[in-house]
Amino acid sequence: MPQLHICDSLRDISPQQWNALAGDDNPFIQYETLRALETGNCLYDYGWQPRYFLLTDNKGRLIGAMPAYEKYNSYGEFVFDWAWADAWQRAGLRYYPKLVISIPYSPCQGPRILALNREASIKSSLIKAAIQFAEKSNYSSVHWLFPDQDDFTVLQQHTPLQRFDYQFHWHNHNYNSFDDFLAQLTSKKRKNIKQERRKVREQNIDIQILNGTELSSEQWNTIYRFYQITFMKKSGSPTLSLDFFKQIAEKLLIIFAEHHQQTVAGAIFIRGRNTLYGRHWGCFEDYKGLHFEVCYYAGIEYCIRHKIKTFEPGAQGEHKIPRGFLPVKTRSAHWVAEPEFERILATHLQQEAAAMEDYGQQLMAASPFKNS
Repeated sequence: MPQLHICDSLRDISPQQWNALAGDDNPFIQYETLRALETGNCLYDYGWQPRYFLLTDNKGRLIGAMPAYEKYNSYGEFVFDWAWADAWQRAGLRYYPKLVISIPYSPCQGPRILALNREASIKSSLIKAAIQFAEKSNYSSVHWLFPDQDDFTVLQQHTPLQRFDYQFHWHNHNYNSFDDFLAQLTSKKRKNIKQERRKVREQNIDIQILNGTELSSEQWNTIYRFYQITFMKKSGSPTLSLDFFKQIAEKLLIIFAEHHQQTVAGAIFIRGRNTLYGRHWGCFEDYKGLHFEVCYYAGIEYCIRHKIKTFEPGAQGEHKIPRGFLPVKTRSAHWVAEPEFERILATHLQQEAAAMEDYGQQLMAASPFKNS
């Protein structure tokens, strides 16, 4: 009979057993990333209290796992429920704490419910355990954010509420070069991209691509300054620490832009086995087209060169469509404790889904590809 354990740290969990369930494709769900969030001081001060759900067999071996967090705010989730929280408060109820099954600060679709051999019964057990724990702990709700399709299929059997949104991803159709990719675009879009890249070259800007393990101490400090600058410009908080990034250096790809041998911009990417994830960008000065070059075009070239199938440059941004990134659905699943709110939200989400379907058709109609 499987045994359920709920713990507040991965320090006593075997990395080998966790990663045997997580696999080698998605870097966000792997032990090293989740543990680095803990030890890099990225969680507790920002309202993320770990509650890892673990299932073991009668020999103590890990057969199921789920990274969950007790939350006292909705920061860093990217599935926006501020209106839900406001409605709870206006009704005189507490929305926080809630339970979130997610990767902090990472709006990337992937596994959220790990199970030996992806067994649906193990995933169901973990989902039921999360709901029971939420009821016992008086949480308002449980939220599974950005699950992959396999997890979402099981979640639909246990959660009454589902949402979806769109991100914009680039797909590698076995391109041999960047020009090969451009050839698939309409004439106008192809011309615009060439103009943007030419403007960068005309400003005498060079692009340097490094693996995280290749960075010098000075380069680490520089890329972290870029990361901090962008948050400060937007009045946000740079929640990920330099120590966190250094701990997962093997998973990182860093792209720098240099002007007259001075580093003026940079971006942090995380590489999975088949996917490149664009994460954070910053610059000291504004240069024409530089954001598109560093965050999009250099990443596309890297994917083509290294035969990477997908490039996910981050959440939101319709401006990505004319640059070759097409809309892709992302999903979330939700359970709420209050039956009346469940009924209200179910009606709301039906209306939201219909509007989102229309929005998705509009997005696809803007595709830059010739045969779309």
